[in-house]
Amino acid sequence: MNSVALITGGSRGIGLGIAKHLARSCFDLAINGIRPAEQVRDVLDELRDLGVDVIYCQGDVSNPAHRTLLLNQVREHFGRLNVLVNNAGMAPRSRKDILETTEESFEEVIRVNLQGPYFLTQNVANWMIAQKEAEPLFKACIINITSISASVASVNRGEYCISKAGLSMMTKLFAVRLGDYDIPVLEIQPGIIKTDMTASVEDKYNKLIEDGLSLQKRWGTPDDVGRAVTAIASGNFPFSTGQTFVVDGGLTIPRL
Repeated sequence: MNSVALITGGSRGIGLGIAKHLARSCFDLAINGIRPAEQVRDVLDELRDLGVDVIYCQGDVSNPAHRTLLLNQVREHFGRLNVLVNNAGMAPRSRKDILETTEESFEEVIRVNLQGPYFLTQNVANWMIAQKEAEPLFKACIINITSISASVASVNRGEYCISKAGLSMMTKLFAVRLGDYDIPVLEIQPGIIKTDMTASVEDKYNKLIEDGLSLQKRWGTPDDVGRAVTAIASGNFPFSTGQTFVVDGGLTIPRL
């Protein structure tokens, strides 16, 4: 029986890179996204062609009713959940200096990037505990996709940085709480990843990368993040929890 992974924001970008790698490693998938099902049909078919069972769970993780519906769909179809990947996230709709940004922008980003994942994780953690109690050998883990912005300040998108810093602390909190149940909670911090979210600043980062922003002079890809998630989800780090895996090409190494 395949393990089951739920990936929020899993139909494109980093989430799709994660989904492809997990599928190749024989994980059945619940893909969450906000787009209508007909708009992601080709993506789902591509994942199914890798030989795994895939369902699509449309919904906004910032909405409590949608989170409930999402987990109900996973329960009804699979009856189990081994891996939660909190990947769904958004950048501010308009990049503004922290002296000018609005409360509306702050609240929206925090709801999607932090509040939603926090309470989705709460619900999933309780379900995982119940599964562990019913079947002691049941394997489960939770993986949070944050960003180097959890510690690298960008003053033109402060709400995003704060949301990712909060998600980083959330990793530690749930790791502590779930330690007694042997449910590891880990964090992946991607660096500059080429997705639709970074398309608007591509020229800027092309120049920065060429000028030495990161030690490896290239963009990161969703594939890079997918490899890291799959290594964790497959149980290759059995004595790690609450820790951060940085996938940034050496960008955050302090240098003189």
